[in-house]
Amino acid sequence: MSANTHDDAVTVLAAEETQLPVVIQRNETYVRARFWLKLRRFIGRVPFAEELVAAYFCALDRKTPARAKAVLLAALAYFVLPADVIPDFIAGFGYTDDATVLMTAIGIVGGHIKAHHRERARRALLKPDPRADD
Repeated sequence: MSANTHDDAVTVLAAEETQLPVVIQRNETYVRARFWLKLRRFIGRVPFAEELVAAYFCALDRKTPARAKAVLLAALAYFVLPADVIPDFIAGFGYTDDATVLMTAIGIVGGHIKAHHRERARRALLKPDPRADD
């Protein structure tokens, strides 16, 4: 790698870093406005709802690092988008693309989704604590 290529790469990364808060804010605004409306409409057909809601609470947590927020909010924004690669109304397949995007995001930054995010998700979905059976 030449010095110019390295300098160009550093410049691009620096530009991306300065734009990250703008992207996070835009996606957060979009997700906040549409997330619960879409989830309520399709809750019975979203088998990954608990992971989805835990990711939502993690993405909105002030303690979550900016890069993790960016990844989670991008995945959540994809979920709430009205147009998908596979339309949501297709029985059996409609949420496979959403699940893939979410699980990829969780694979990348899942370590930031803490037990308290999962607990809030269970409460929001009115699910009992799975440890209650112990």
